[in-house]
Amino acid sequence: MGQFSLVLLLLSVQWSCAQEDPLLPFSEHLDPEHNVRLKWGFDEIQGTILFELTVNTSGWVGFGFSPKGGMTGADIVIGGVGPKGSYFTDRHAGGNSMPTVDQQQNYKLLSLTESDGKTVMKFQRSTESCDENDLPITNLPMKLIYAYGQSDDIVYHSNRRGTKEVNLLKYMPRVNPPNSKYFDMTMVNFTVPDKQTYYHCKIMKAPTFDRKQHIYRIEPFITNFDLVHHLLLYRCPPSVTEPSEAECYTKLKGDLCMETTAVWGVGGGDFELPEMAGLPIGGNVGDVFYRLEVHYNNPNKSAGRVDNSGLRFYYTSELRQHDAAVLGTGLVVAPGYAIPPKAKSFLTYGLCDTAYIPQVLETPHDLQVFSLMMHTHLAGRKVRVGHFRGGKQIDFLAVDENYDFEYQDVTNLGKTKTVKLGDKLLVECTYNTENRTTLTWGGLSTSEEMCLAFLFYYPAMNLSGCMSFPNVTTLRSEMGSPSLNAWRNMMNNMTWNDTSINQYQQTLKRIDQLVIIADSFTNISRKTGTIPDLKVIPPAPCMSGCAIKSLALISMLLCLAVHWTSS
Repeated sequence: MGQFSLVLLLLSVQWSCAQEDPLLPFSEHLDPEHNVRLKWGFDEIQGTILFELTVNTSGWVGFGFSPKGGMTGADIVIGGVGPKGSYFTDRHAGGNSMPTVDQQQNYKLLSLTESDGKTVMKFQRSTESCDENDLPITNLPMKLIYAYGQSDDIVYHSNRRGTKEVNLLKYMPRVNPPNSKYFDMTMVNFTVPDKQTYYHCKIMKAPTFDRKQHIYRIEPFITNFDLVHHLLLYRCPPSVTEPSEAECYTKLKGDLCMETTAVWGVGGGDFELPEMAGLPIGGNVGDVFYRLEVHYNNPNKSAGRVDNSGLRFYYTSELRQHDAAVLGTGLVVAPGYAIPPKAKSFLTYGLCDTAYIPQVLETPHDLQVFSLMMHTHLAGRKVRVGHFRGGKQIDFLAVDENYDFEYQDVTNLGKTKTVKLGDKLLVECTYNTENRTTLTWGGLSTSEEMCLAFLFYYPAMNLSGCMSFPNVTTLRSEMGSPSLNAWRNMMNNMTWNDTSINQYQQTLKRIDQLVIIADSFTNISRKTGTIPDLKVIPPAPCMSGCAIKSLALISMLLCLAVHWTSS
């Protein structure tokens, strides 16, 4: 019975390896012949990166990072499966000769297999350099080098080697399905008003498809980069049945359209979804309308400017494994809170409690989050998205310690992160208003503020938002001014210094929050919640390869012991 259980265990491991691995979302063939494939994923918070190298050979394989694309100065690992078992070493190269084994082994071998003429080597390392022979992995493109042999004798590789430049930490896939097509959703000859801030909305239909299609790439189509601050595309509920166009958030019926489908911010570029997911359109998704929202930032109040900006969507009939969607989280955009002037580092919070999602959806499920876009306005300096489970912080979904208003892009998380129903997400934004003399209110204008995070996830749910807002009644009561007008006067006339700023910030965080969850059809759940504390998660320390092998062996023995005991 024990042997049979062990066989089942090994088969289950083999089966799980064959499935989609959320820890390795990215892949590139490093050679034109597709003999060498690299898959990878990373944890930006822990500062680690995971690789899986597959090479069509039964001999040794090598992979590394090079300053200029050649051997000199390269940081290399070499491994394989020989007659006496597997071998794996961390090395460095001084020139075109055999790479020298590092005294400190900083690459961590996780698995190494050989079958059917393929060698698969899975390993991990820190993104930082752990000794003088390691190269740091940065946000810039890096030259990756590879080589392999036909046997396990590590000799000259001949022409079985190459170089490819890839940005590992800011990777954006680029695929071209054979039946790929695209459509645009844009403004058409819209004259931008001579106002500092203006939001224009256009209700329109997307092309009609008899069968469901998957959108796999979104490109910004911007005709006035100096005016267009951001774009949002929302899917409308069935109650919206006519096209229209007007200023947003007035009496436009399209203001009911709140399920985010796509988002672009100033400084951002193209966005491509991972190969397992696509945004659905057509077929049983329904013949629906969409609302395109364009925020025009026109500080010079230029008149007569005509704009045709919008978004281009590439789609395919080759459906992917999952329908993807976008969920808005953070602080509800409204003027009921203010950021004081003269603040060096002022914090606001938006809470999403997924335990309340079942109150607006009949069949909710966990979210597999793969990308994210953070958004504040001019005063924003940092954004962190904390992840809580069972009352404890387990991770950050994402952190931007150097938020730049001029560069707002959808970024890949490095690995797919699971948000279980019942988890809480906390969006924390840090602002600097040292150069301001008046209050900065929450609102739509660029001079006002927001604190948002748009999560790209699968499988899709009919969910538009999961946000919060401080209980303004409690806030006014805590500050000793129950009436709205009296409170606003008090806020405007208060002497703002370090003490008063800190007291106000602590009050905002301490009071109860109104947690709001809305589905795609304007069904809304309103509950209360409190803001948890965010902590700093330290990066993983450098560990030697030997230490990791020992830990892996201990872990495997414990796992087998438990399995045999339960058999």
